[in-house]
Amino acid sequence: MKRALTLALAGLVGLMATHAGAIDLKEINYDTKGAGKVVFSHNKHLAKKSVRGNAAFSCATCHTGNKSKKHYTMADMYKGQSCGACHNGKQAFDAHECSKCHQVKEIVYQVKETGPTPFSHAKHLAKVKDCATCHTKLYKTGKNPTVSMAEMEKGKSCGFCHNGKKAFGVDKCSKCHKSPELTYTTAPVPKATFSHAFHTSAYSCKDCHNTIVKPDMKKNKRVSMADMEKGQSCGACHDGKVAFSVKDDCAKCHTGFKLPAKMTFKNKKGTVIGHFSHQFHTAAYQCNDCHTKLYPYGNGKRITMKQMESGASCGACHDGKSAFSVKGDCLKCHKSS
Repeated sequence: MKRALTLALAGLVGLMATHAGAIDLKEINYDTKGAGKVVFSHNKHLAKKSVRGNAAFSCATCHTGNKSKKHYTMADMYKGQSCGACHNGKQAFDAHECSKCHQVKEIVYQVKETGPTPFSHAKHLAKVKDCATCHTKLYKTGKNPTVSMAEMEKGKSCGFCHNGKKAFGVDKCSKCHKSPELTYTTAPVPKATFSHAFHTSAYSCKDCHNTIVKPDMKKNKRVSMADMEKGQSCGACHDGKVAFSVKDDCAKCHTGFKLPAKMTFKNKKGTVIGHFSHQFHTAAYQCNDCHTKLYPYGNGKRITMKQMESGASCGACHDGKSAFSVKGDCLKCHKSS
């Protein structure tokens, strides 16, 4: 009986090999724990011309009639069992080339402080052929716990390779984290811009983060120019020693800040009664010598000559000591054209 069953099974396998086209061969989907769906295609395998010395790939190449294990691990396959009998790097691609069967995704991590951070399997697999380099030594094939940058700097997670030797160091933040060009609304002064690209060409991200500025911009309090002049925020470096002072030319940061070469003042009737030259004054003085001690940015209130003679507005400098007195030759400022 046993011999008859064996012969019948062998005959069935031979029939499958001969008449595979007449059998409804299905694509088999394997749901692997943590490694996604794996699709096995009968049609693709049967289209192969030769495998393991056989003249042609047939059903009998795999289906021998022997009772097989219900589940094979990757470790079993690496030892030549199941798919590993052919997928050994000789007859067919090696079983270590995981992405040939396991679907790999381009991953985006939602990092609270720095925003979406992408990880590309495709880019990494182009350099590191063996998935086992990371899985499962560094990462499980499913969901992994969050690893901090401090832990990466000690060699965990990405830091195992990104140590400045095997690959760029994790201190090169902008390689993974997007570093946007920032624009600050500073009305009534024109907007101020901060360029990550410019600063990271000379400095490391950790020179500022987290000691001076938090990476999550929402957690940074608004800092005034007076605060910066005391060494806070941008003023920590822009002190006139490490970098140009925050007291210097405002237009270096406040882009679009076009100083009018000549400001014209008119009386209530619309007649021109005076002029002020920014170009002339900024050649000898800094912007903060006047702003905002003497004048608010934008439209200031009208000042009379009597008030200037008492030290207000232009009279703060034009007192006959620092500069010619407002009581002097009126035509130096009051010109009709």
